[in-house]
Amino acid sequence: MDQNSTIIVTGAAGFIGSYMVGYLNRKGYNNIIIVDKFSVNEKRSNYNDKKITDFVERDKLFEWLDHERGKVAHPPIGFVFHLGARTDTTEFDYSIHEKWNVEYSKKVWTYCAEKNVPLIYASSAATYGSGELGYKDDHDLIDQLKPLNPYGVSKNEFDKWALRQAQDKQPPFWAGLKFFNVYGPNEYHKGRMASVIFHSYNQVKETGKVKLFKSHKPQYKNGEQLRDFIHVDDVAAIMLWMMEVVSRESSIVNRESEIGISSNVSFRRRPRAASNFSGGARVAEGAARLMSGIYNVGTGKARTFKDLVTAIFTSLNLKPDIEFIDTPEDIREKYQYFTEADMSKLRSAGYDKKFFTLEEGIGSYVKDFLFAHKYY
Repeated sequence: MDQNSTIIVTGAAGFIGSYMVGYLNRKGYNNIIIVDKFSVNEKRSNYNDKKITDFVERDKLFEWLDHERGKVAHPPIGFVFHLGARTDTTEFDYSIHEKWNVEYSKKVWTYCAEKNVPLIYASSAATYGSGELGYKDDHDLIDQLKPLNPYGVSKNEFDKWALRQAQDKQPPFWAGLKFFNVYGPNEYHKGRMASVIFHSYNQVKETGKVKLFKSHKPQYKNGEQLRDFIHVDDVAAIMLWMMEVVSRESSIVNRESEIGISSNVSFRRRPRAASNFSGGARVAEGAARLMSGIYNVGTGKARTFKDLVTAIFTSLNLKPDIEFIDTPEDIREKYQYFTEADMSKLRSAGYDKKFFTLEEGIGSYVKDFLFAHKYY
């Protein structure tokens, strides 16, 4: 991708958004517009050392796009990462989730469709509910999913809306990413919504032990509830890969057009075989398998909370000390006991990078960031 093109990242003061900005900076992308609610002081350290072009308040974004982007001096917008959302799973007022996770996202989508800008947006594994239909990112299943809380409902409603849009009402490429249990640097501000790893590390430092929820289902022993934990670095790597594949594909198509070769490549359907492209076959082959749609973003390997806590103690050279407590009643009936991403669609699309193991990811997070209270 042309590193002079403008990239928009919403939710850029938050956990995944700020990490993505830092990740892009490290890959040479510095022309970044960050969008968020910047009045939250606790988030400031997430972005104050990043290389960016401009700050835009989230409720002023569309006004800014209408006026500022009309100026000739601004480079074109090359990509949008819409990572901003209301993510509090304990907020039960659906109207709040609907405002920020559905209606706002529709506006972002519509802008990208009208201006021909590729879009990646954050969906969530919370859309899968209790997992009775499994964890496969199959478009045919999305209408049948039953999320357990208003946050999950709002994310699923937008996924359903996106899939209903006619091809001429879609961005040139789009991907809704169902994030599973993401952990890693830059979540100091998240409070109750921070990862179990963050909370467990702080408990160990303060008390020498970790409290985990008891199991309230007989088929699961205490501490053996299972989740698919993914390091935020792997999340960022997937998003960057998608952006660069889309950029390469567009470049190939443009080169074909310049030399008079007819091209019908579209990310809305499966493109033709790689050997038909002019240019590098390896790049074209990777691009040829990536299509617009909903994708899981996990490791594909569920691990227990006991495994997670043991890895934290190990990284601190301590013997595990775990106390089990009752799951709070306000979330007990909505608590997921098992999640595991089916990653076959992303792998089939050409993404072949190895994910951090839980032990590797926690070791890096604890030693390189939490121990020294560092930001990425």
